[in-house]
Amino acid sequence: MGFWIFMLVMDLLIPVTMVFIGKRFQKKPPKEINGIYGYRTAMSMKNKETWEYAHRCCGKLWYVSGLVMIPVTVIVLACVFGKGNNCVGNVGGIVCTLQCVVIIGTIVVTERELKKRFDRNGEWKRS
Repeated sequence: MGFWIFMLVMDLLIPVTMVFIGKRFQKKPPKEINGIYGYRTAMSMKNKETWEYAHRCCGKLWYVSGLVMIPVTVIVLACVFGKGNNCVGNVGGIVCTLQCVVIIGTIVVTERELKKRFDRNGEWKRS
């Protein structure tokens, strides 16, 4: 049971972090474009507008994705409660891998939204 609890806590780190950082990015993105903290891609760092838009978009995706992943993670791991450590470890590893796929998916969606709304120079596209 100790390993199951450990795996549950470890697998909840990603979605809980996504919820908190997502909410922060939506409400208060990093003020200055920087290479240390924030959603840092070539397109998001073009100017202040792309920087703020990318954080709002990514923040919303992270917040919603994290909220969805928390109960899914608990339910999936509840299904292996009382099973052997190998089973719990394998399922926990699969859950963590899928959570990483979701994170990558949010990057893809955010970049697509940036390209939809801004030209390659970071200027708003005219409709």
